[in-house]
Amino acid sequence: MHPVLLHLGPLEIRSYGVMLAAAFASAAYFAMWRAEKFGVPKEALGNLLTWVVVSGVLGARFFYAAFHWDEFRGHAWDVVNPFQGGRIGIAGLTWYGGLILATGAGILYLRARKLPLWRTMDLIAPSVGLGIFLGRIGCFLNGCCFGRPSELPWAVIFPPESPAGSVFPGVSIHPTQLYMSLYGLIIFGTLLWAERFRRWDGFTFWLLVMLYASARFLVDFVRYYEESMQVHLGGTVLSVNQVLSVGLFLVGLGMQVYLGRRR
Repeated sequence: MHPVLLHLGPLEIRSYGVMLAAAFASAAYFAMWRAEKFGVPKEALGNLLTWVVVSGVLGARFFYAAFHWDEFRGHAWDVVNPFQGGRIGIAGLTWYGGLILATGAGILYLRARKLPLWRTMDLIAPSVGLGIFLGRIGCFLNGCCFGRPSELPWAVIFPPESPAGSVFPGVSIHPTQLYMSLYGLIIFGTLLWAERFRRWDGFTFWLLVMLYASARFLVDFVRYYEESMQVHLGGTVLSVNQVLSVGLFLVGLGMQVYLGRRR
């Protein structure tokens, strides 16, 4: 685990930021490479990806802050301040917040530019899986988004100065970051394979939503969450993200039926 790769004076180059940048760059490059196949102008796609990345980071940050407001009480500017504690970077992101705001911003941009909405979303969908694969490795190197205690042979012990190590010092826990990274790679490959069966625009994008929702629902059973991110349903305790996963899976399934019938 290497949360800080190197120091350049007061500037820290953190592994999480590097892997996040690699995830965005790889996803964008792969989408641009596929643009011609889907009949989407590369210039318009490049502008769309810029909107998606910016809105995705903001959405992920706002969603995190909404459920961790105690961290920001009295200094709300830190929600979007990239210079917290004298360091450059925004720590604390929630993937679902980024997905929701990025999707909304992308739809608005495509509508405004009169570009094919669902065909363009299908073009981008596999890139999201690739981004998850790389981005979650950054989570592992940073020690965030960690799991609960485990005695499995691949369970890991994080250093005490890491987020995971501070909660479970010296305790073996599930490497949930790597679970999601593996799921990202599986989603990436599955979407590319499923494209041969694509019969309507929107098929690949909504399949992405359904696959990710399923993966997140399963992984969250062994992921650690503080009380503010838990939902008690009778005798069952679920995470907020698991509840969202159920809702998004149903939305994805409904959209597949709707788009398929409209075709």
